[in-house]
Amino acid sequence: MAEPTELPTPKTDPVGTEAVTLLRQNWGWLAAGAVVLVLLYLLGPILTPFLFSAGLAYLGDPLVDRLERLRLSRTLGVAVVFLGFFGLLVTALVLMVPMLEEQIVTFAQNIPEWLKWLQDVGLPRLGVHLPHGMRLDATSLRNAITHNLTEAGDIATTVLSRVGENTPLLIGFLANLLLVPVVTFYLLRDWDRLVARIDQLIPLRLRPRAEALARETDGVLSALIRGQLLVMAALAVYYSVALTLAGLKVALLIGVVTGLVSFIPYLGFISGLLAACIAMVVQTQELSPLLWVALVFGVGQVLESAVLTPMLVGDRIGLHPVAVIFAILAGGQLFGFVGVLVALPTGAVLAVLLRHARQSWLRSPLYVGTGGPPPAPPPAP
Repeated sequence: MAEPTELPTPKTDPVGTEAVTLLRQNWGWLAAGAVVLVLLYLLGPILTPFLFSAGLAYLGDPLVDRLERLRLSRTLGVAVVFLGFFGLLVTALVLMVPMLEEQIVTFAQNIPEWLKWLQDVGLPRLGVHLPHGMRLDATSLRNAITHNLTEAGDIATTVLSRVGENTPLLIGFLANLLLVPVVTFYLLRDWDRLVARIDQLIPLRLRPRAEALARETDGVLSALIRGQLLVMAALAVYYSVALTLAGLKVALLIGVVTGLVSFIPYLGFISGLLAACIAMVVQTQELSPLLWVALVFGVGQVLESAVLTPMLVGDRIGLHPVAVIFAILAGGQLFGFVGVLVALPTGAVLAVLLRHARQSWLRSPLYVGTGGPPPAPPPAP
């Protein structure tokens, strides 16, 4: 009599079973996390001062920790760093704003002459002619600009007069402006305590992995935020000084804007080069000075890519330039100005998580399979 054959035992997927079990046990926490994300999205318009304050507190915490090691109390160390930082900020504004204002006024007053040159010289040289009987009214434009500048007195007065017409906008701006230093002070004072409380909320079995991720993320964010701010400041100084030596009248204005926009790869370089070329051609009405402008921006690009970025930022971020541009555009599309503000830090954190996720995937049973030692993972691109 033939022995009955045993039916094969169906194989179970341990990874899938564990995932389903975790979802069933923690669905409440997942729902709470989803609610928090929705609230963050809805409250995006009012989060700007808090995010800005958190960034300032993150930048100032290492300095406060050093002062604590010098036997200063936490509150006194925060006060020293706080007053020093805002003192430098106010000093920079006092020195820079009048010079920028002067160059903006010069730029506005020269617009009519630039339009006249463009109409009579620039466009004919390019073979472009305006339709018959059409002319750019430079004289009327000059009179309008002069009249408005005379009435306003200066740019600050003009801005305040425009904003003052909308009282809720003015109140909101002043509230956010006063909120930043207050929130920054309290966050900086309690920074270590907040980090410790967050650390206590992490499950014990996940804490070693989470602490390793936190250390790597902190290194990436430090390299990104502190380093990129230094790169932006150095480029702003370089372009302002170099363009001034090249003879450009609005060198400070173009140099500062180029430095501030340099956190987007190639955008600061391209926009600054185009603006400086246009301003130089209109100012001198000659093409030979463009060689000096090209030399300034060529040296600046080499300085940024070969000296400043490797020295101040380093290669630890791991964000491709295309990923940086996408992160900024996506942040602006989803969350407006707040999204642009946090796009790069968020992208840097996601880059760290994706690197660890890649390593976990290459060691997972789904990738390796069963039966046999795991093969060597392919090299990272």
